[in-house]
Amino acid sequence: MLNVNFSPFPDLATARLSLRCITQEDTPELYFLRSNKEVLQYLDRPPLTSEKEASSFIKVILAQLQKNEGILWVITFKDEPGKMIGTIGYWRIIREHYRAEIGYLLHPDAWGKGIMKEAMKKVIQYAFKQIGLHSIEANINPANGASAALLESCKFIKEGYFRESYYYDGVFSDAAIYSLVNNE
Repeated sequence: MLNVNFSPFPDLATARLSLRCITQEDTPELYFLRSNKEVLQYLDRPPLTSEKEASSFIKVILAQLQKNEGILWVITFKDEPGKMIGTIGYWRIIREHYRAEIGYLLHPDAWGKGIMKEAMKKVIQYAFKQIGLHSIEANINPANGASAALLESCKFIKEGYFRESYYYDGVFSDAAIYSLVNNE
């Protein structure tokens, strides 16, 4: 069975980006990301309603990290390490199957610049080489063409399509499941 240990927190870096642990100082940016209509368009989750709620959400993220149940990196530019532009991480870690689900959000001002692909490649490398995952799953709203293109550009394969799989805000939505297996 997979043994996961995120202590000490694994700070990561790419050519342009720093990926670090979330802190309470990130509350305003997290609130923006988790309440912005454009960012949440395909997330099918209720928006955060206050910075207090964002702060509480950070506590949940840090508690999951402490218990090695999930990990979330804050994405920043190297020259602005205090300003969150997005998040990426693993949750729903299934230890007995060496599998986890990846999730990510990015500020609209950073869309279309290859930022999430750069971050994703780094956290995929970390997952396979340091965590020891065998596979990574992504569950997206199939209407989110940008997310599907991102996953496919990182060699994820579309493995499933579930019709009317989620009920949110009075609507049944479909789900597309993508997967990446180590050494593919």
